[in-house]
Amino acid sequence: MDERVRRLRRFFTAHPARTVVVAFAVAVLAGTGLLALPVAASHGGATDFVTSLFTSTSAVCVTGLAVVDTGSHWSRFGEGVILGLVQMGGFGIMTMASLLALLVSGKLRLRMQLTAQAETKSLGIGETRRVLLGVAGTTAVVELTVAAVLALRFGLHYDRPPGEAAYHGLFNAVSAFNNAGFGLYPTNLTPYQHDHWVTLPVAAAVVLGGLGFPVILEVLRHRGRRRRTGRRSWSLHTRLTLFTTALLLAVGTAVICLLEWSNDGTLGPLDTRDKLLNGFFTSAMTRTAGFNTIDTGALEPATLLFTCMLMFIGGSSAGTAGGIKITTFAVLAAAIVAEVRGERQSVIMGRRLAPHVLRQALTVALLGVGLVIGGTMVLLTLTDEAFDAVLFEAVSAFGTVGLSTGITPDLSTSARLVLILLMFVGRLGPVTLVSALALRERTRRYQLPEERPIIG
Repeated sequence: MDERVRRLRRFFTAHPARTVVVAFAVAVLAGTGLLALPVAASHGGATDFVTSLFTSTSAVCVTGLAVVDTGSHWSRFGEGVILGLVQMGGFGIMTMASLLALLVSGKLRLRMQLTAQAETKSLGIGETRRVLLGVAGTTAVVELTVAAVLALRFGLHYDRPPGEAAYHGLFNAVSAFNNAGFGLYPTNLTPYQHDHWVTLPVAAAVVLGGLGFPVILEVLRHRGRRRRTGRRSWSLHTRLTLFTTALLLAVGTAVICLLEWSNDGTLGPLDTRDKLLNGFFTSAMTRTAGFNTIDTGALEPATLLFTCMLMFIGGSSAGTAGGIKITTFAVLAAAIVAEVRGERQSVIMGRRLAPHVLRQALTVALLGVGLVIGGTMVLLTLTDEAFDAVLFEAVSAFGTVGLSTGITPDLSTSARLVLILLMFVGRLGPVTLVSALALRERTRRYQLPEERPIIG
């Protein structure tokens, strides 16, 4: 028995990504069991297995896709389970991604494990504690601040009872920071499309969650240093994340407003201020949270395609957002620019990119494209829905976004299982894949003859 235990321990500790996948799978199954209990449903009856599994996966993977209305189908207990799964999934993603980033950063040996052994040079207790406390502190500060703002707004402006206002504020704040997008209202946040005191705090929480703990920590840490020295010394990752996030938010807002400005089903009936507000909010939600203030199903086909692009890119590494990550997108863009210019090296912000970084980015992006295309093809064989709606749903699941054109509740059991798989792989795939590639990196002791096939 001891030998079996040792073998099992070696199986997981040799590759921390395996532990992460198993842990999230266990969390999904535990959530499924809790949501299937009669007490979790408002009608007092047991919820079927697939619906419970879908909701649990969507919560743990902080996606937000739903096959039943969250506010009416689930009881307070069920909503509490969903909120707990969202919090656990978001906290786990940020912590796991931050620890794996330390593991493969080059400061640590390739075979070092996340075991917190003080006598080794592995990820020690101090580093682990610092990451855990940092993620927990960041999560608590952002969520409680946004929850307080929303609770005051719900209570003072919409005359909700104090307890209900606080509950709704906390639920939306946790869902927003963890980029989940679960809402308590049948039309999500559409009733608040004119209220910037609701939409802007939610958007801010989504963006901060999408930035990730390492970026937030570095910005806060170097704020005091800049006051003393007058210089800003952010790392390339932080500068790249902040710049690309701002760029995609601005471009997304401009394109969505341009395409939907006269659409009577979305921005058309709103005044100029509210059009800009909801255009920005929609752009922020593609980072990837499933809140919406306009009818996603009424978007123009061009907007749906553009939104698919933003959802596929996603947010920052070590954040609660999904997608292939904006750093992957930026690295590939730099490679394209270098190739077009005829340069042998890819450069971003005055820094040369290592060749293995380009290979990893290309691997993540192409595997993501393959998963989305494969998932869309399977869904098209299982449903009669239009192609653009099916593609949108597949990208939303893979990018753990949660935005929907409204077809998810009508999908068959088989189609729902496909989305479950896309959510799970899309949530854990990019992080675990990159860490596995980095940990397996080795130097070949010989070189093969070089040859250049014709490209294009």
